[in-house]
Amino acid sequence: MAFSDYGGQLLVKLARKAVEKYLEDSIIITPDESCKIFTQKMGVFVTINQLYKKIKHLRGCIGFPLPQKELYQSIIEAAISAATKDPRFQPVTKEDLSNIIFEVSFLTIPEEIKVKSPIDYLSQVKIGRDGLIIQWKHGSGLLLPQVPVDLKWSIEQYLTNLCFKAGGPADAWLLLDSRLYKFETLIYKESAPSGKVSRVDLPLMYESS
Repeated sequence: MAFSDYGGQLLVKLARKAVEKYLEDSIIITPDESCKIFTQKMGVFVTINQLYKKIKHLRGCIGFPLPQKELYQSIIEAAISAATKDPRFQPVTKEDLSNIIFEVSFLTIPEEIKVKSPIDYLSQVKIGRDGLIIQWKHGSGLLLPQVPVDLKWSIEQYLTNLCFKAGGPADAWLLLDSRLYKFETLIYKESAPSGKVSRVDLPLMYESS
């Protein structure tokens, strides 16, 4: 995925500015010209973490798995939604912003993982590289690649929790009519609230055989 570090830094700052202006003035910002150059379409997720006693806690994560809108517009919408519409958490407030860290993940287009048998998924998924989407008969779910790294999951735990995210049983990934897709990401995040923005390189925790 071709993407400059400078571009990543600008777009993380755009995510923060979008949330700040929305919480302070109830307006959806129009980005300046430096961000309007990002007109390519790309899947993107905005993750918001809150620091409490120096420990990071997830506060919101929403995005677009597929390239649907111009990138700068996707960032603005995903950031505001992550801060105010993630049903798992209370909305972020103006007072929270001084303890919030913004993280943006830029996604490649998901590709179906082709296997002869579902058990073969275990050798096709690499933690630290692959984000996953499952589609099964009753729904779908997505996990970004940093999630199993942060939580130190095994491949089996990753697949199990992906099924839970999709509202399915732990073994939904083994059903013959389920489909798994993988994607990769470029991740940029603040080092501290309103701090320096840097690229995050995930460690590869599993080598495919």
